[in-house]
Amino acid sequence: MDGELAHRLGRVAAITLDVEQDCPPYLETTRGMEQGLPRLLDLFAEKRVKATLFFTAEMAEKYPHLAKRAVDEGHEIGSHGHHHERYDKLAPSEAERLVEKATKILRRYTDNVTSFRAPNLKRPRWLLPILKQHGYTIDSSEALYKPPFPRRPRKEQGLVIIPVSVTSSVLRLPWRLQALIHHALPAPRVYFAHPWEYVDMTRENIRLDCRLNTGETALQLLGALIDTLKREGWIITTITGVAKLMGG
Repeated sequence: MDGELAHRLGRVAAITLDVEQDCPPYLETTRGMEQGLPRLLDLFAEKRVKATLFFTAEMAEKYPHLAKRAVDEGHEIGSHGHHHERYDKLAPSEAERLVEKATKILRRYTDNVTSFRAPNLKRPRWLLPILKQHGYTIDSSEALYKPPFPRRPRKEQGLVIIPVSVTSSVLRLPWRLQALIHHALPAPRVYFAHPWEYVDMTRENIRLDCRLNTGETALQLLGALIDTLKREGWIITTITGVAKLMGG
């Protein structure tokens, strides 16, 4: 990232959600949609922040009132696929069919669905021109903490690529520990979480890191992060907001 871009991005952070069924592929329940997402939207309203919600089309169809509420409250809607499918395991023709299908469903709620995040952050490079063809301008399917390094914000094949900064479970670590991690992150900071993390998952048969500090504790920790970012002078915006600062 050149000096001018680094200056523009300054203290910019984005809060994003991957809106999906509970902890795929382990569960097919939707407690996160029924309980977690309303709590998160309430928190965003209380803290006066706008987020990017990467919906699977399936969840938008099943819970249209939540997709509509997100749009009505000024949040950005992005695509997280149709049924949390792994695009890196699909043939390009099938991937394009599902991108088109999900896009049509999500654009029932807003025409401005131009951001994409692949499930499991597994987006093959050959998907980029398919995304562009279907009107996407931003991809947030990479992670700074995954190889190959370095993964930095950039433009590629006509899209703005904005990696996520840390895995979602970091946001559920004890505050003193995660605060050290936040302090070390470069701008822009792109955080992501899932609605199911904001319901109690401690009794579910899933990985330990997916159960740790879920529910009310997770909600309090996310609130503490938002408060800290604001106190330190960070601008909290959407993925599109970050892209605009990059000139995208």
